[in-house]
Amino acid sequence: MSPDPCSCHLVTSPCGNSARSVLALRTSPSALQVCSALEGELHTWRRNPKAATTVLSDLARNRLPEVSVHVLVFMQVSQVEVNVFHCGAAISACKKAHKWELALGLLQSMSGTRVGADQICCNAAISACAKGGQWRLALGLLGQMPEMNIGLNQISCNAAISACERGGQWQCALHALSQMPGMRLLPGTISFSAAISACGKGGQWQLALSLLSSMPRLRLMTDAISFNAAISACEKGWQWQLALRLLSSMSDMRVSPDTISYSAAISACEKCGHWQLALSLLSRMPYMSIVQDRISCSAAISACSRGGQWQLALTLLSSMPEVRAIPSEVAYNAAITACACENGGQWQLALSLISTMPEMKLISNEISYGAAISACEKGGQWQSALSLLSSMPDMRVIPNEIACNAAISACAKGGQWQLALSLLSSMPGMSLVSDVFSYNAAISACSKGGQWQLSLTILSSMPDMRIIQDEISCSAAISACETGAQWQLALGILSRMPDMKVFPNKISHNSAISACAKGGQWQLALRLLSSMPDMRVVPDVISYNAAINACDKEWQWQLALSLLSSMSDKWIVRNEISYSAAISACSKGGQWQLALSLLSNMPDMNAIPNEISYSAAISACEKGRQWELALSLLSSMPAMKVIPNKISHCAAISACEKGGQWHLAMSLLSSMPCRRIVRDEISCNAAISACEKGVQWQLALSLISSMSDMRVSPNEISYNAAISACENGGQWELALSLLSSMPDMNVIPNEITYSAAISACENAGQWQLALGLLSSMPDMKVIPNEISYGAAIRACDKGGKWQLALSLLRMPASSLVSHDLICNSYTPVISACERAGQWAVAVSLLGEQSVAVLQLLEEVC
Repeated sequence: MSPDPCSCHLVTSPCGNSARSVLALRTSPSALQVCSALEGELHTWRRNPKAATTVLSDLARNRLPEVSVHVLVFMQVSQVEVNVFHCGAAISACKKAHKWELALGLLQSMSGTRVGADQICCNAAISACAKGGQWRLALGLLGQMPEMNIGLNQISCNAAISACERGGQWQCALHALSQMPGMRLLPGTISFSAAISACGKGGQWQLALSLLSSMPRLRLMTDAISFNAAISACEKGWQWQLALRLLSSMSDMRVSPDTISYSAAISACEKCGHWQLALSLLSRMPYMSIVQDRISCSAAISACSRGGQWQLALTLLSSMPEVRAIPSEVAYNAAITACACENGGQWQLALSLISTMPEMKLISNEISYGAAISACEKGGQWQSALSLLSSMPDMRVIPNEIACNAAISACAKGGQWQLALSLLSSMPGMSLVSDVFSYNAAISACSKGGQWQLSLTILSSMPDMRIIQDEISCSAAISACETGAQWQLALGILSRMPDMKVFPNKISHNSAISACAKGGQWQLALRLLSSMPDMRVVPDVISYNAAINACDKEWQWQLALSLLSSMSDKWIVRNEISYSAAISACSKGGQWQLALSLLSNMPDMNAIPNEISYSAAISACEKGRQWELALSLLSSMPAMKVIPNKISHCAAISACEKGGQWHLAMSLLSSMPCRRIVRDEISCNAAISACEKGVQWQLALSLISSMSDMRVSPNEISYNAAISACENGGQWELALSLLSSMPDMNVIPNEITYSAAISACENAGQWQLALGLLSSMPDMKVIPNEISYGAAIRACDKGGKWQLALSLLRMPASSLVSHDLICNSYTPVISACERAGQWAVAVSLLGEQSVAVLQLLEEVC
């Protein structure tokens, strides 16, 4: 009869027919089944109880403690003599199967029989407690042995020390080791190795090394186990140099390193970010005839992950089968984490890895999903991050705080503040405790979404949730205020941080400076920058860039240049952002020569000019009416490996417009699609203005009508320029037609629009239409200004209507605030009176004009 195929893996002794019959019952037979299987052995066992010991030993080797108990009960019921060897074998079975409860139960039951427990039984029971993590019971049993008149030996103490090691009780382990000499027991290599391991697990690497170094003095041979325990202690204590020193000293002590030695050393390097050393150790293993296993490979992959070397991590993972190391969950998790590192952001690879784990018969866990979600967050894939999070329960993986926080951060980066807040509020329903990371991510989400009010609400709610606000929380809230142009609130949070026991850091100050810059508070921005050293915060390039930007926005080009030059005195390297902001400040201050000088100096300062730098310089040339230089800069950009963009083209078109080069402006506008640059309102408006200045009213009208074909909506600037072009070209009818068509295009006319249309009527001698337009402005909620009145007055002058011109001059709304406006308004009225023979009125007006000019000069002075 052929044997049961299910029993072929079971271990039996050479004379174990009875054992084989019991083992054939598989792992969980009933007491009745065991009795039936052994019934034929009763006669033999009664005559020779030692035969039963063989069966129980086979059961112990096969880790079948419950069956061993059934056999003991069968022996007692069947009046077979049960001795200490039988009980010892059964307890050994419990030890090997980690069944400490059964082991203690058997040991305790021995006291109720004529069989007394011996040293072997107690040692086995202590070892069972050790393997089950029951260090208190192990020590208790060790202490009871003398009371039971059972002598202790080295094995008893070693088992108790191992129990303390497994339970993380390094103090108890050292106490047990120190008590051995008092019990006339010499600690051995195993004793010290267990104690060293206990110190390592307890983070006591100094004590571990002290124990190892004391072994030779006690004439104890150090072995691979003791060295491995010490290296592992250094690994847990972040002492990678000591770990490597121990590894290299093993050969001097005539101890051969093994896979565990190298794995522990690689892990030590991994924890401290020394991925090169970790890979060097891994590659050395084959030359030392040491097998690379899944632990050593996983540690090396983790080292690459910590070092941001995702390519190397994936290479190692893929090469594991070549060294016959089967990838584990740890290896895959480390590789996925590598894809999620700052230098990686390889979210596609992370998703590919987690999807292939089932094919490798590996179970993805919360670490796998947390790392994959984090990779999606780094790659800006908030949809994929949420999809992974929602799929976790289907894969029988319970989402944890790390996965949820990563998903909230993904929503923050993707501008999905509503989803971020929804996730935060749903965490209690998933039995997850939101922490400072959850709240910080939610504040950042609201900040990026322009929801500064919500950011402040979340920040203020943190103490109520017993979550301590930190630098990141406050910095994110300040950044939200910066985005929302709430500089006062930003400064308020910064000033309250010490009261919250949070010290403002570089990020907090930088965000506050940026908030002041956006709010036009350049003085406060500079004050914050100068106060940073007093707060023990060292300004960096971002701090200075924000301050220079504040000066740029408020036309303080001298201060911007002063800040830029002072950066080198502070040993702060100026970058392209620093220079771009300074160039922009010079541009706004009309300092085109300085702007170009800064641009040309950038390469010498290792700052590579970019699109922003060039656009700011071109804009400076535009404001300085240097159209040739503007075009030269634009054409030189490709040679500097800088691709001209929409802003640089718009600035160049504006430069041509100011320089009266309408044909060049049109050429630039028409070339934009060929360069894959989308034309917008700004570029079209600049070109229309160029046509207006060049009296090319036909081109101006053609442009404004073709804007819809470019998917660009004309705005009031477009219409104003086109109406002015018609005015300059004497096309008053077209000017009025454009004005009347604006409401149909959802464009609201303003005072500039009306002034241009009135001027068009004035040039054509249409004084009635000019006055009609002027009188209609209030109905359109447009307040007439000096230019509108001046144009209407000149229209009346040309039409010989001196009385109307004079009445317009006397209207309160036509107050004159500049010399040119005074002259442009009085002169046509005086001229109209002169032509009508109203000399007295003309002389009177001439006197008024002189007085008005003198009053204006006094106010200015």
